[in-house]
Amino acid sequence: MTSLSDHGDLRAELEKLTTEAFRPELSEIDRLSTLEIARIMNGEDATVPAAVAEQLSRIATAIDAVAERMSRGGRLVYAGAGTAGRLGVLDASECPPTFNTDPSRVVGVIAGGPSAVVGSIEGAEDSRELAAADLDALALTADDTVVGISASGRTPYAVGAVEHARKQGALTIGLACNANSALAAAADHGIEIVVGPELLTGSTRLKSGTAQKLVLNMLSTITMIRLGKTYGNLMVDVRASNEKLRARSHRIVDLATGASDEEIEHALTATDGRVKNAVLMILGGVDGPTAARLLEESGGHLRAALAASGG
Repeated sequence: MTSLSDHGDLRAELEKLTTEAFRPELSEIDRLSTLEIARIMNGEDATVPAAVAEQLSRIATAIDAVAERMSRGGRLVYAGAGTAGRLGVLDASECPPTFNTDPSRVVGVIAGGPSAVVGSIEGAEDSRELAAADLDALALTADDTVVGISASGRTPYAVGAVEHARKQGALTIGLACNANSALAAAADHGIEIVVGPELLTGSTRLKSGTAQKLVLNMLSTITMIRLGKTYGNLMVDVRASNEKLRARSHRIVDLATGASDEEIEHALTATDGRVKNAVLMILGGVDGPTAARLLEESGGHLRAALAASGG
């Protein structure tokens, strides 16, 4: 059972964190008009991209390391508790529809399990052992990457996940919103986005959450670009599996090739709705089977396959 002295130690630790700092100038914010509060919040949010910009070099270095491992079949695993964990689950869940990745390639684990996505699981974030067990269920390899996410940078679940993953030989990234955090120190790549005290004292779903979302967007999106999941800024790994996606696929092939509607439909039909293959058919002047072979030989990189086709 937690003692009063333990609570005192934790309070003292939290008081040192920028994300937990009290802002006396906002102590009467509840007296302001709704529009005034909205303006203050909007101004606060506008400072987040600048904080992210200060860490771009570290972010880029981490992404290159992730992409190298994922190109060998590795996975990208997010681990966090509360808001941080939910943001990881969200980013992971959006990769299959955006990049046609297998759901097992980008994974989000959250303290307390799936039910913690929509509800609070008391005490789960305090367990390093729970983090180790959740990662052991994934059977980590040296080609995997584990990203621990924690606004405070001290959450035991996130720190424990990174420490355990590193022992397994996996690449590790620590994403925090306080400087000199235990999480960043425990990881191969520490990324600390220092956004300052929150509008509501300690409510790290605000600026801290926004910062984490921006960085996770970069980690997954740029990694997928490096893996050849796009052609320019087009999502060419989308596969037409329903009418909406077929219309989107047609438009992507159109933007990539400028071909006629008839030629686009022919290419999509010949490639079973695979946009990347259809683009290669049209621009490379090859048939469906040849497009599939060239893409396989190029590791899925459309530009490399186009060069090999002579297109």
